[in-house]
Amino acid sequence: MTDITDSAAQPERRETGRSILEADARTKKRNRAETRFKAYGIAALGVGGLFLIALLWAILSNGLTAFTQTYVQLDVPLIEEKLDKDGDRDPAKIAKVSTFGYNPLIEQALVELVEREGLETELEPKALTKMLSGAAAADIRDRVLANPELIGQTVSFEVLASSRVDGYLKGRVSRESLARDKNLDAEHLDLIDALQQTGAVEKRFNWAFITGADASDSRPEQAGIGVAMLGSLFMMLVVLVLSLPIGVAASIYLEEFAPQNRLTDLIEVNISNLAAVPSIVFGILGLAVFIQFMHLPQSAPLVGGLVLTLMTLPTIIISTRAALKAVPPSIRDAALGVGASKMQSVMHHVLPLAMPGILTGTILGLAQALGETAPLLLIGMVGYIATNYPDGVAEGFLAPNSAMPAQIYEWAKRADPAFYERAWGGIIVLLVFLLAMNLLAILLRRRFERRW
Repeated sequence: MTDITDSAAQPERRETGRSILEADARTKKRNRAETRFKAYGIAALGVGGLFLIALLWAILSNGLTAFTQTYVQLDVPLIEEKLDKDGDRDPAKIAKVSTFGYNPLIEQALVELVEREGLETELEPKALTKMLSGAAAADIRDRVLANPELIGQTVSFEVLASSRVDGYLKGRVSRESLARDKNLDAEHLDLIDALQQTGAVEKRFNWAFITGADASDSRPEQAGIGVAMLGSLFMMLVVLVLSLPIGVAASIYLEEFAPQNRLTDLIEVNISNLAAVPSIVFGILGLAVFIQFMHLPQSAPLVGGLVLTLMTLPTIIISTRAALKAVPPSIRDAALGVGASKMQSVMHHVLPLAMPGILTGTILGLAQALGETAPLLLIGMVGYIATNYPDGVAEGFLAPNSAMPAQIYEWAKRADPAFYERAWGGIIVLLVFLLAMNLLAILLRRRFERRW
């Protein structure tokens, strides 16, 4: 038996006579507003995705061509009478023959190539060399100096084509644009098309762009980013060795041991403010302190690493403090309750649990420092042309060098379009490094993550 009547089972109705299960006008209005807000969010994601796709398309379409290069296969006669008159293969005597002495040999090789392939041209032998890079004679000379026994033979060389020829085969240079060019004309391009069909001219992957060094303004086809990559590596080693222990130690003290007073509050405010300071300010500070006051070598990766350490420290301290603060206070209380000291509680319990956040913040701080250009501009690493690899670790830190973002900036401001292409290619290399560092941060976070 029950006292509940059948009428109680019916939905309650308001005084207006409508059921509470029916949406009124205000509820419908809120629902429409929520639907619009979701639509705005989806539209924002779509616009952001389109911009990201456009950015990636611009980078890849302009930069991927930098990883290929045009080469010309030449059989160069290394005539003994011109390269080693005495015939004793003395390296000192052979070295006296400059690149000008190799130019006639290259001209002869080009003439023989055209005749061997059955092609006809009205170009003079000297005009044919305009199809080749200005570094062709130097490359052949370096190989002869490394192996003098080649003299007297006809040796096959793969020499770089000029930047104009390379740009023509990549579609960067058109026949119309060469109308006012003093280096090449339509007859050169006709000859290049014919040689490409015979296989004497080939476009293939260019490892020298990844492993090579920068070149002068007249030889963009020879420029590479390898030396700048090594300069960035030495800088990142300096940043890692200095910023990680200093940043973590400062964070542990401020979060776990420092008393709460006006001094620590002032320090915390200044650290937060330093994280928002423009990077060029740190470059001015590095120029004044490390170069003008301490007289450290200009354009050296050591100075660049010290400047980037100053810039990275606030980021690492803030992220490390956030990771330490995320550890529950019960962990500390439990350790202290069983007799551990404050130091033991922090080092054996709190720090291991905060390690994923610390490593993530450190790697992201290093990734930010890797892409900085403004501080390096102030200490001279932008104006330096990195043409040689350092001889040893000490020279790697102290000898003048460049860095990837500085090298990209340097290429972008040069006049030849081939350097502009290499700037986009350098951006791809830099993005690969940044993606690798972010992936490493994710893997380390998952590797050291502990649950409590």
